[in-house]
Amino acid sequence: MNAEPGQNPATTGSARRLDVIVVGAGFGGLYAIHKYREMGLAVQGFEAGGDVGGVWYWNRYPGARVDLPSICYSYAFSREVEQEWTWSEYFAAQPELLAYFNFVADRLSLRKHFKFNTRVTRAAWDEERQLWVVTTDGGETFEAPYCVMATGPLSVPKDPEIPGLDRFKGELYRAARWPHHPVSYAGKRVGVLGTGSTGIQIVQEVGPKAGELFVLQRTPSFTMPMRNRKLEPDYVAEVKRNYAGLRQAALNSPNGGLRPASTRAFFSVTPEERQKLMEDGWRNGGLAMLGTFSDLLANAEANEHVAEFVRGKIDEVVKDPVTAEKLKPRGYPIFARRPCLDSSYYETYNLPNVHLVDCQTDPILEITEKGVRTASGEIELDMLILATGYDGLTGALLAFDVVGRNGQTVNQKWKDGARSYLGLMLEGFPNLFMTTGPNGPAALANIVRISEHDVDWFAALMTHMKEHGLKAVEPTKQAEDAWMALVASLADRTLLSKAKTWYVGANVKDKPLGLTLFTGGFPKYREHCAAAATNGYRDFSFEKAHAAVAA
Repeated sequence: MNAEPGQNPATTGSARRLDVIVVGAGFGGLYAIHKYREMGLAVQGFEAGGDVGGVWYWNRYPGARVDLPSICYSYAFSREVEQEWTWSEYFAAQPELLAYFNFVADRLSLRKHFKFNTRVTRAAWDEERQLWVVTTDGGETFEAPYCVMATGPLSVPKDPEIPGLDRFKGELYRAARWPHHPVSYAGKRVGVLGTGSTGIQIVQEVGPKAGELFVLQRTPSFTMPMRNRKLEPDYVAEVKRNYAGLRQAALNSPNGGLRPASTRAFFSVTPEERQKLMEDGWRNGGLAMLGTFSDLLANAEANEHVAEFVRGKIDEVVKDPVTAEKLKPRGYPIFARRPCLDSSYYETYNLPNVHLVDCQTDPILEITEKGVRTASGEIELDMLILATGYDGLTGALLAFDVVGRNGQTVNQKWKDGARSYLGLMLEGFPNLFMTTGPNGPAALANIVRISEHDVDWFAALMTHMKEHGLKAVEPTKQAEDAWMALVASLADRTLLSKAKTWYVGANVKDKPLGLTLFTGGFPKYREHCAAAATNGYRDFSFEKAHAAVAA
């Protein structure tokens, strides 16, 4: 290729020449840099943040914590990293997650391959030279045959579509761009807008500390007890001895993780046994409830039974029956929105300083200089926290110009919704790779397992191309159409499409609606990807070097 790993890449005019460009320094980006460097390729990574960590670099909001077991939410590709790093909690908090990223970056000497505080503003395919030309906000230009978009499914925060946000004179914080300095809530009137997984974590953390807390809820979420705990040394030693088997089990599970899963259909057991199983799931915590029965996202009646069980738990915890009723999610299936975990969310509403504002019956009209005005009046605030989520799945690739063949942009290609082949590549955009793309399992499975899988799949394709003297590759339109038809047919069978969520684009105004995630489970997804390679990449179009370039 163009340069030995660690050496300065060649330059073409004012552009720096590489073999692979990687955008993003989260799980996918770090592993991509490591993998391709080990293949002897000249690599360069770009990250808008100030350091490694991806979403965990930005998500420093109070209470930020992973909702997958830490031992599973970690890399499998390096035995040294597995054995040398020790998790302290079953569900790690943001500071520990960020420390893990820094440990990996230092242990594998990855940081030197990244330009931090650097945004890619444009990536364009040069048809004649068969390479990507990437421009940054610093005015630099880089060129490489391959471009890997490791930008993640949740990286572009979304402000609420409420007038007057720029008028607020108090402290305004966005959960997804939390400041790096401490924030005090003592004696302050604090408002939290949004009650998804992020809002839930913030409410339970800020509620006991604020002078008063106003939770502005539009759609209540189902949330279950996390039951977090410290990891005992003996257990950690067991895990480290058995990591290989645990990783294999995760790869073969529908969610790519170690969450319990059952083949038991809800109505296959008696009502008494069902009740006992649900109680066990609630007591065990985490997402055990989701794995208690096999058909909760396929059988609407079974789903409603479990939803009503969780609503009953809200009544058991929240003392005020009016507040309890407002907190009960209705009108959509449980687990159709992202499942949430908490440690004291419902208990927080028993505090005298915490107030729930039901924005369904008392809608927000505008943000004012002093706070939030609803239909019933103005709520004066010293601080407003926005926990309003992301432009999920597609937002990152639509946030800058990505230009393929004949000047077509990704924005134009996706104007009616995201489409790709395997969630990995786009017809019309040669040599452009996406980790955790919007038409793969993405948010429905363990993002670390998906990221490693995707990076390895790209590496195998690059090797195939090198061995056969090929310079450009893209999926055929027929393959892309067939994949999207499969994704759509699977989506029709699941209750996931029955809720207005970021999964289907419902949280972004004018965004095309539809569940474009692959819902067939991680093992089946891996089978499809493996078949695409073992059949000789027949669903792809390849090009050799253009004559003028080869000469």
